Amino acid sequence: MARKHKDRPNRIIENVRIEKAAAEGNSLAHIDGKVLFVNYTAPGDLADVEVTRSKSGYMQGRVVELKEAGPARCQPFCSHFGLCGGCKWQHLRYQEQLLQKETQVRDHLERIGKIQLPQGMPIIGVEGVEKNPSYRNKLEFTFSTKRWLTDSEVAQGQTLTLHDREGLGFHLAGKFDKVLDLQHCYLQPEPSNEIRLFVKHTAQELGLDFYDIRNKSGYMRNIMLRNTLSGDFMVVLIIGQEPNTAFQTLMQRLMQRFSCIKSLMYAVNTKVNDSMADLDIRLFSGEPWLTMTMPAYQQGESDLKFRVGPKSFYQTNTLQAARLYRLAADFADIQPHQTVYDLYTGTGTIANYVARMANKVIGIEYVEDAVRDARVNSQINGISNTVFFAGDMAKVFSPSFVKEHGIPDVIITDPPREGMHENVTDCLLDDQLFGNKPVRLVYVSCNSATQARDLQRLESKYKVLNHRAVDMFPFTDHVESVVLLERFSL
Repeated sequence: MARKHKDRPNRIIENVRIEKAAAEGNSLAHIDGKVLFVNYTAPGDLADVEVTRSKSGYMQGRVVELKEAGPARCQPFCSHFGLCGGCKWQHLRYQEQLLQKETQVRDHLERIGKIQLPQGMPIIGVEGVEKNPSYRNKLEFTFSTKRWLTDSEVAQGQTLTLHDREGLGFHLAGKFDKVLDLQHCYLQPEPSNEIRLFVKHTAQELGLDFYDIRNKSGYMRNIMLRNTLSGDFMVVLIIGQEPNTAFQTLMQRLMQRFSCIKSLMYAVNTKVNDSMADLDIRLFSGEPWLTMTMPAYQQGESDLKFRVGPKSFYQTNTLQAARLYRLAADFADIQPHQTVYDLYTGTGTIANYVARMANKVIGIEYVEDAVRDARVNSQINGISNTVFFAGDMAKVFSPSFVKEHGIPDVIITDPPREGMHENVTDCLLDDQLFGNKPVRLVYVSCNSATQARDLQRLESKYKVLNHRAVDMFPFTDHVESVVLLERFSL
């Protein structure tokens, strides 16, 4: 077997003209009939590119020299851009981001789903995000004993103290054990940065050691911050051992310093992974939830309130979530006498949002804690026409369930990224169950590729009437896709 020449220099391709944006922060060009993906480039850029990986069907590269900036390029606003694992489209003008997302959704639906799409409606963007990028209501950060060192720090070769090497921030893209220490993140309103830095420096002052990700040891592991539009915060600290005196002091100082913290909690995690789903979250001070407010669909109706706990799923862009749910409700066109099914209901946000329009709303969700939250959310909003069921969607949503609880007039489904289970789509196709009823189906998706697959499964019984994309996550390639379908009459 021939040896691989690890010291062989990579190929440099000069004067590459970037054609269009792609996924994962890449854009692409075509070179000798092969696709070349290039990190952090924009359509129209002209650059010399180093090929870092070459496969039979594509190449991956990085910019060696940007010779000409394309019209889609702008100046990133964050000093961490290019290292941090998030916001990979900061260098794209926002209108270009919207164009690429809209194109991505249509491409998935037409190419993967083989759907004959109507013209559709323009993507719903986030208003004013270019001037104020603080759109998120939730961020999670990781403590590390060995933060990522910048090129200049490595070049200087200076000796760093233990505290100088510690960091609190985001994982670098594709590197589970590398954490970028953040000085400022623009995505969440203040005092998010102040809280994070206060926790970091106070933990160091009190001698609470940070987590060693490779050796899987250490005290301070993770911190999660949630906020409401009114400025209330929830802070959850994840530690590797039971609380000691120093940690108790940290928590007390945190509450004294920030009056906006209305919920302060912690959990002990001795596992290898960082998942919070199976941890026992303990309340230190305040309430075990935040109350999020969302404008009602109809003017004159009281705003909706949702209690959000540390494990609750809630859209991380509060204002845009209201626009997403309004679009889903517009597509659903629910009448007062109708029964609505909300599949993958989560904490019942969509179910409760549309409940005032319907006769009855039935929500189904896998996570029992989320179902309990959904019931509470109905109660605090004075909604009495909802009912929620917990269980595996592939088993609960069945012909027998529908026969027992009533054939829906409208179905709203908002599945996870992997899309709907085949059992669910099979039930939606059941002629004996639905007969001649023209059921309207509103499919909300955070992954238009799996949405397209599901639509292809449903095409023999459902016709696409309308579709629209919604940008929930500016500066990333993620996009929500909402499609309206109606079941054919027999």
